[in-house]
Amino acid sequence: MANIKSAKKRILTSAKRAAANKAVKSSVKTAIKKVHKAVEAGDKEAAAAAFIAAEATIDKAASKGVFHKNNASRKVARLANTINKI
Repeated sequence: MANIKSAKKRILTSAKRAAANKAVKSSVKTAIKKVHKAVEAGDKEAAAAAFIAAEATIDKAASKGVFHKNNASRKVARLANTINKI
C-alpha cells in the first residue's frame, strides 16, 4: 500500500476510472452482440436498428477515451460489413 497521500488518491481514482471504463466496454460488447444476433437471425431491419444503437455507443466510448478513435472506427466498419452481407 502506498504511503504518500497523492499515491493513495491515485489508487482510488484509477480504480474508479477502471470501473467506469469496464462498464462502458461491457455496454459496447452488448451492443455488438445484439447486432450479430440480428444478423444471424437474418432480420435486416432489426440488425440496422441495432447497428445504429451500437454505432452511437461505440462513438460515445471513443469520445470518452475508452477506445482509440481508430479502434472505434474499425469496430463500426466491421459491423457495417456484417450487415451489408445479409
